Amino acid sequence: MRRLTVLLMATFCAAVLASGCTKKENVIKVAVVAQMTGAEAKMGNDFKNGVSIAVDEWNSKGGVLGKKIEVLTGDDQADPKQAVSVANKMVNEGAAGIIGHFNSSCSIPASDVYTRANIPMITPASTNPLLTERGYKGVFRVCGTDDQQGKVAADFAKSKLNVKKVAILHDKTTYGQGFADLFKKHLGAAVEVVYYGGITKGDKDFKPVLTSIKEKKPDLIFFGGIYPETGLLVKQAREVNITAPFLSGDGSIDPKFVEIAGDKAAEGTYLTFSPDPDNIPAAKDFIGKYRSKFGELGPYSIYAYDAVNILLAAIKEAGTTDGKTVAEKLHSMEFSGALGKMRFTEKGDVSQSPYVVWVTRNGKFEEYWKP
Repeated sequence: MRRLTVLLMATFCAAVLASGCTKKENVIKVAVVAQMTGAEAKMGNDFKNGVSIAVDEWNSKGGVLGKKIEVLTGDDQADPKQAVSVANKMVNEGAAGIIGHFNSSCSIPASDVYTRANIPMITPASTNPLLTERGYKGVFRVCGTDDQQGKVAADFAKSKLNVKKVAILHDKTTYGQGFADLFKKHLGAAVEVVYYGGITKGDKDFKPVLTSIKEKKPDLIFFGGIYPETGLLVKQAREVNITAPFLSGDGSIDPKFVEIAGDKAAEGTYLTFSPDPDNIPAAKDFIGKYRSKFGELGPYSIYAYDAVNILLAAIKEAGTTDGKTVAEKLHSMEFSGALGKMRFTEKGDVSQSPYVVWVTRNGKFEEYWKP
């Protein structure tokens, strides 16, 4: 009797284990990782919203390779150390691909983890050139680079605004300082940099540094950073009677910037970003679904949507979730997304990445200048 009981228990355990394995094999896990909490949480949740629409579309058609798509969510809190921790967690949970991270300072160290695990990652928003310059074959981005963005910003300052003196600030992060350095590089000798310095991310009082900048009488203030600090800088600049306009980048072009700065102070702020998706025919269906489900479109929601669609299309074409094979497909295929046709270079950058300049008017963002 004892032997029979042991045999039955062993059979039961084997069945349970087999059932667990079968369940695991019936899904493909895709992770979306960004700052889901904290001051920049909106950007991470914009990612998640874009990914959810794409995954719902794939699952309604049967998924990929006969398996449903399951989304894992990781919160890196915009912190590089936490990014490494959550990257290891996504690896351990069996992610077949990563959509993320948002901040370059998080994407770069996290990409080391994904590369060791042979898991492809596609960032919708990390623009620092270093991310794709280390020879990692499984690292991609669907946005542009700060070298491209910095050149457009500098060309705009010189040719459109005709500035002679500029003050340059950054938030000391990989993204913010990298962007500021490249903006300065592309200014060349044509514009005098009368102030160059960093502020601490998370601080709330920037009036001392702004007062120092005021004494230099710049024609323009450039800031490399994210909207929480951009909003406060612009607001406090007006409070100390600085009238020079601000120029910032893709990390600042969010309604939260205007909310923090206030409509009046934000008026006339210039921001570099990609063209308005409302003017892209291929984006119409996605934008309609997004606004119906989540409201106002986040700046990087459409990038996250395209990123996960590209990843899943590559998995489908590869016929496997093996990371090396999927990465090879990502390098070799041309993709049609909401932002139009897209192909990756050998480095993992998009082959064409246009930037334009937007301006803040009446609390909204409008396309203003194309190079």
